[in-house]
Amino acid sequence: MPADFDTIVNLAKKRGFVFQSSEIYGGIRSAYDYGPLGAELLRNVKDQWWRSMVQMRDDIVGIDSAVIQAPSVWVASGHLASFSDPLVECRECHNRFRLDKLENLNQCPTCGSKESFTEPREFNLMFRTNMGPIENDDNAVYLRPETAQGIFINFENVRRTARKRIPFGIAQVGKSFRNEITPGQFVFRTREFEQMEMEFFCHPDEADEWFRYWIDERRNWYIDLGMNEENLQFREHEQDELSHYSSGTYDVDYRFPWGWDELEGIANRTDFDLKAHAEYSGEDLTYFDPVTNERFYPYVIEPAAGATRTTFAFLIDAYHEEEVRGEQRAVLKLDARLSPVKVAVLPLSKKDDLVATTNRVADLLRPLWMTEVDITQSIGRRYRRQDEIGTPLAVTIDFDTLDDDQVTIRDRDTMDQDRIPIENLVTYLAERLPN
Repeated sequence: MPADFDTIVNLAKKRGFVFQSSEIYGGIRSAYDYGPLGAELLRNVKDQWWRSMVQMRDDIVGIDSAVIQAPSVWVASGHLASFSDPLVECRECHNRFRLDKLENLNQCPTCGSKESFTEPREFNLMFRTNMGPIENDDNAVYLRPETAQGIFINFENVRRTARKRIPFGIAQVGKSFRNEITPGQFVFRTREFEQMEMEFFCHPDEADEWFRYWIDERRNWYIDLGMNEENLQFREHEQDELSHYSSGTYDVDYRFPWGWDELEGIANRTDFDLKAHAEYSGEDLTYFDPVTNERFYPYVIEPAAGATRTTFAFLIDAYHEEEVRGEQRAVLKLDARLSPVKVAVLPLSKKDDLVATTNRVADLLRPLWMTEVDITQSIGRRYRRQDEIGTPLAVTIDFDTLDDDQVTIRDRDTMDQDRIPIENLVTYLAERLPN
């Protein structure tokens, strides 16, 4: 079972993974800042996604599109007309809720009043602002609610400049914004978040095959990075759940402390997006196959994951409490590729000669791995802190080091220790840590 929700939230705040945004001003609801450890963990999750999607493949390239795009983009995509959630308001306390997220439709979860909800109305989730010095409808623009449309409107640019032939994909990682009615569950549902999306363009006749392929690939990605397979499920959407553009969708759900909830959607978007943008823009977005002399609109298979949600899930999944020599320890058993700090360097005391050697070792490691030097408190407490933030390996500098130039390496998970010469340290760590 996943860790207790409050335990994870407290750990995130205590250790500097996540802070409440604008906390010194009382905070702003559903907005969070990622601290030193959280920024590293989030970056590592995004880097591993990018590595698997772009770096390790020759059929996918990456882009980074603008957050603000022409309003016509959102007309063509259907977001202005249909990107909405059903909103109800309690007549007694005036709190507002998503109708589809209410457990009891006859009682307000805030004030407890019975049969007090207004009739539902559709609430558009787009953040609207204005471009330029005058605020009116003519210069209204929107913060993107997804990164996908920036890929579709650049399909021809990328195909031409990257010289790609179908099938190929375009990947993007970036911020998106949705004016959620009821954000919550810490960083799980927020109004500003990061997405990791890839649009894979293929021949319509091959779409079903690629759809199954990407479902398997995405399952393997989570498991390869250490997520417990028992905490993952792949749920197929019923017909009445499908988005207007989709002929089939699977949700990648994780067993969060509050129950199963979505990490990622994998959808067959058919040719809806390219056709819609071709119609509204007047540009030809068909693909010509020089081998078959066939011209067609490619179908699109889209794995779309939430970077912030996924980071939260990895944090929950890695958290363990266990008894060690009669004492409890909390440990984040993160895959080393995700760990915010890869190696800690710990002198046994603050004496100048030990600190000098510590700095020499840290300078040796920093070019290769995220390294932290910790010289305060007892060595046992420092081990426990590194366990709790998920550091895979700790290098201890002791008084014998001054004589034999050797250090002790401690493994986070097994707590086994090896003693090796400093001159062999990089080679030893390279066999156990990603660079």
